[in-house]
Amino acid sequence: MSLDLSTTELTIAVAAAIAAAAYVAFIVTPAVRAYGRLWEKLAAGFLTLYIVGTLLGVGAVLGLLVVWSYDTYA
Repeated sequence: MSLDLSTTELTIAVAAAIAAAAYVAFIVTPAVRAYGRLWEKLAAGFLTLYIVGTLLGVGAVLGLLVVWSYDTYA
């Protein structure tokens, strides 16, 4: 089985891997290490999904604003 990946696809995959590693290193790990009990650690890990959801939402809105207003300022 041969995978023919374009440069764009490879760049997106690498960026996604870096973003996932940053999410784990900078958001999940500190949140989980702040608590002692297992259920607290699980709850903190689950609640970090709200943070990543907010970050993705803000990024999507900013990206849409750039695309929407691109012809005005380009």
